[in-house]
Amino acid sequence: MADKTRTVAVIGAGPAGLMAAEELARSGFAVTVYERMPSPARKFLMAGRGGLNLTHGEALETFLSRYGAARPWLAPIIEAFPPAALRAWCEGLGERTFVGSSGRVFPESFKASPLLRAWLRRLDGLGVRLLTRHRWHGWDETGRLLVETEGGERLTLAPDATLLALGGASWPRLGSDGGWTEILSARGVAIAPLLPANCGFEHRWSDHFAGRFAGMPLKRIALSFDGLRVMGEAVVTREGLEGGVVYALSGRLRDAIAAHGPQTVILDLRPDLSPSHLAARLARPRGKQSTASFLRKAGGLMPVAVNLLREVLGALPVEPEALAQAVKALPLTFTGPRPISRAISCAGGVRREALDDNLMLKALPGVFAAGEMLDWEAPTGGYLLQATFATGIAAAHGIRRWLGEASPPKASA
Repeated sequence: MADKTRTVAVIGAGPAGLMAAEELARSGFAVTVYERMPSPARKFLMAGRGGLNLTHGEALETFLSRYGAARPWLAPIIEAFPPAALRAWCEGLGERTFVGSSGRVFPESFKASPLLRAWLRRLDGLGVRLLTRHRWHGWDETGRLLVETEGGERLTLAPDATLLALGGASWPRLGSDGGWTEILSARGVAIAPLLPANCGFEHRWSDHFAGRFAGMPLKRIALSFDGLRVMGEAVVTREGLEGGVVYALSGRLRDAIAAHGPQTVILDLRPDLSPSHLAARLARPRGKQSTASFLRKAGGLMPVAVNLLREVLGALPVEPEALAQAVKALPLTFTGPRPISRAISCAGGVRREALDDNLMLKALPGVFAAGEMLDWEAPTGGYLLQATFATGIAAAHGIRRWLGEASPPKASA
């Protein structure tokens, strides 16, 4: 156990910061968490509004593959705090978990708020101080932390170690605005540009289509791009398309558009039917049915899907084979991702080479980083929160190791 005179400042009260605070407090450090918003973990609570997807129940090897280019350095961090450990932690707070039909893991309450309340009670019992409405402004000329209170008072702090858990730049109204990038860049920390991830994409709809069908779901569809095919759902927006199938392709699409301009994806409106089977159904006598009614009954297409065909193709093909091909392979051209402020998460952040094996910033001894502010990207499905929690744990262990050295140098923060 560490000496309670050792102090750690955690900047940011999201999942990474709170998880690190818990681990550090258990190790005996005096921990204070500084949060600029009026209450902690606002994005965590927002993520739980539709059901808090904590992690995923698939095999660990498959799970780790979801982190793409970041897998080599994230894998040992997640293996040290895997999905099973996160579920056990959750259940230790009185929130049992279950694996849904999709493999996603949820608390039985399906909500974030009961879990957060129990977590905050635990942190309070461990002696963690949580100070809200305290905004971090970097360091002064002597290396002390600068924190401003709601009333405008400037505090200068000299903790033994500092953990930055400031999030990315998605949904800035919930607390993460990416403003930390300028502060760290000025201190010589290598930062990859923050980019939208798990985001919608823009498509130029007609005013008629956007006005009538914005907000309508496209269910049981498949979207293909660059050799990857994803099945699921999407939602028409005034600006384009968003939803699970789009989010799963967002990284590839974003990078391709940045490199080569607008990109075309292929939408399959009936992935459960082969082209020949669908053509046979569309060859049935139409009688006096309208096109929309016929496509609904024979093709199983909802009005939004029928009008999407018209929006993209203009006049619909008459021949059953050509019409089936249009339903199975409708081209949509995306001109760009939606703004990062509307994304579920973001890519980019503190580059791996800017960190040592303890997740300490090489340019700022005694300052550590965790969570979404690190340069990694993952799809929805529980992978985002799992890596956020795991890097919080890893950074806490890094702080413990660093402060456990014989007579470590005073932190620059």
